[in-house]
Amino acid sequence: MKKVGKPVFFVVLILIAAFTALSFFGVSTAYGDNTHTYIKGVDDIRWGIDIRGGVDVTFTPPADYDASPEEMAAAESIIKVRMVSQNITDYETYVDDSKDRIIVRFPWKQGESDFNPEQAVKELGETALLTFREGNEYTGPVVIEGKHVTSARAVLNSQTNEPMVELNLNTEGAQLFSEATGRLVGQPISIWMDENRISSATVKTQIPNGVATISGGFDVKGAQDLAEKINAGALPFKLETENFSSISPTLGLGARDAMVTAGVIAFILVALFIILIYRMSGVVATIALVGQVAGMIACLTGFFAPFPSFTLTLPGIAGIILSIGMGVDANVITSERIKEELRNGKTLDGAIDSGFQRTFAAIFDGNITMVLVAIILMGAFGPPSSIFGTIFSPIFRWFGASATGAIYSFGYTLIVGVIFNFIMGVTASRLMLKSISKFKPFKKAWLYGGDK
Repeated sequence: MKKVGKPVFFVVLILIAAFTALSFFGVSTAYGDNTHTYIKGVDDIRWGIDIRGGVDVTFTPPADYDASPEEMAAAESIIKVRMVSQNITDYETYVDDSKDRIIVRFPWKQGESDFNPEQAVKELGETALLTFREGNEYTGPVVIEGKHVTSARAVLNSQTNEPMVELNLNTEGAQLFSEATGRLVGQPISIWMDENRISSATVKTQIPNGVATISGGFDVKGAQDLAEKINAGALPFKLETENFSSISPTLGLGARDAMVTAGVIAFILVALFIILIYRMSGVVATIALVGQVAGMIACLTGFFAPFPSFTLTLPGIAGIILSIGMGVDANVITSERIKEELRNGKTLDGAIDSGFQRTFAAIFDGNITMVLVAIILMGAFGPPSSIFGTIFSPIFRWFGASATGAIYSFGYTLIVGVIFNFIMGVTASRLMLKSISKFKPFKKAWLYGGDK
């Protein structure tokens, strides 16, 4: 750090400016009606249902029924099939086996005006109608129904190691299936969930013993998914709605716009305040804060290739604002220390070095505390498949999957804010201050809080 040269300030400034522009505006090209996005910007942020409006519902079996994990997975499969049949493809489902709950969230469609959320939820929870039919059309004669299937599971062919689905039928189902497969050798039998075809297979030979296999082009996940869908049609219970809420898109977008406007105004006021009070240290702190905000936006849009885009909720926006406050706090602590060192008679270079060194421990401790809080929030209130839900599942499994995914978004923005606070508020600020203090017009101690 002692050998930081004059150009470093401009190098860091240009990097932050370029990173900010890319994070906010993205990069895309348009040819006619086709748009290709290379880097996503703020317009590509995925908004949570509390912002763009949507439905949040929790399903459970009847109170007197203890569902197995397999039955819960099958019930989730029903919901997924029905979501797609209603043209709802942007949805989230989580299964909490410990409390026999299925949490479902889906947003309003763009420009939606006549969608009935209560009716949609009712249809999602209805008992599935699974049928095996002759041919590939829903109008084909029914061979067997879901009540005839005792189980379905993904297995591997002992000879080819190919994934396939094994069906076990009850006595009545075995008789019906034997008669049908005897007549339909070389012809297809299709499988339907309600009025949605989920699979079709050609009969190779008569199946007399009630144990059948479905094969052909499956990977392991595909076989498991089909088995769960078939099991779903044999569920002995109807899903009940434990809680249900819907949010108007107008209300959500209004709250978002109000929070964003408040955040921008607060940022401008804070920037003016620290520049007036701390002069050059305040200018550098403001630049670092802009970089911190850009970093958080980048983490939401999927700017960094290994990390996918993230759904931003209203608490997530609050997390961004809180993280900015933490960044301001870190810069204020450092700037005050630099002022104190200058008034104690240290040179400008010495004051800057000492100011950052002596405040690092306090900044580090405060930020690590926030990281721990964020991890707890993400582990306790996030989906089990999330990174922290997976890593810390032994600790957080008693929470189960939560319907408060908005808190997970708060934890996420908080933790990325802390990371970029270290990158921008500590490292970049120090590089820029040490660099700009080498220019003759900016060597005056009073520009950093010292006496004139």
